[in-house]
Amino acid sequence: MVKALPSIDPEPPADRHPERVWYTSYGSNTHLERLAAYITGGRPPGAGREYPGCRDPAPPERSVPVELSGAMYFATRSPVWGGGRAFYDPQPAGRVLARAHLVTSGQFADIAAQEMYRAPDVDLDLEEVLTRRRAVLGEGRYETLVCAGRLENLPVLTFTAPWGMNDVRWVAPSAAYVRFLAAGLLSAGAWDTAAVASYVAACPGASGHWSARDITALLDTGPGQR
Repeated sequence: MVKALPSIDPEPPADRHPERVWYTSYGSNTHLERLAAYITGGRPPGAGREYPGCRDPAPPERSVPVELSGAMYFATRSPVWGGGRAFYDPQPAGRVLARAHLVTSGQFADIAAQEMYRAPDVDLDLEEVLTRRRAVLGEGRYETLVCAGRLENLPVLTFTAPWGMNDVRWVAPSAAYVRFLAAGLLSAGAWDTAAVASYVAACPGASGHWSARDITALLDTGPGQR
C-alpha cells in the first residue's frame, strides 16, 4: 500500500541561496528520534556515538514522505552501528523511499558535518549543487550533495558518497540500523509494513542477508540483534 506522496518537481528552484531546504533522508535519519540526535544532540538507541547537535536546535518545520529516483544500497562499515551504511545513487532506474525534513540551510550543513564526524560550525555554499544538481565537497562518505529538484519551491537536497552503487563492495547493514531505517519509513505514514520490509530487503547489501520477514520481525519486536 502506498498513499499519495508530495510531488517533487525535477527542476531546482531559482533561488541559489535559500534559507530553508528539504533535507531528504533515505537512511536512519528517516526516523525522527534518530534525526533529533543530529539536531539537538545526544545518542539515539542502538548507536555507538553521541552527537553535538546543530547550532540551531529547532525541530524540522515538517517531515513528509517522498520518493527519489535512483537506488539505495548499503556499503562500507559504520563504527556507529556496525554493518553497512545506506547510500544513494541517483543514476540507476528505480525508486528510493525517503523522508524530507524542512530545515534551515544552516541545519542541513550541520547535519552533513556530523555525518562526517566534523564540528557543526560552517555553512555550506549551495550554489553549485542547485545549479548542477551535484556538488562534490570532498572524498568522504557523505560529502557529495545531490539536488533532486524542488518541493513547494524549496530545494530537495541530500548527501551521499562520490562513488556509484557498483563501484564498491556491498555490505549488509546491522539489525539496529535496519530497524531505525525501516521504522522511520513506516512512521512517515505513506507505506505499510509489507511495502517497507520488501523495499529494504531488496536493496543491494541487504538482499541475500535480510528478508522481508526478518525486517517485519524487527519492526514487530523492537530493537535487538539478529
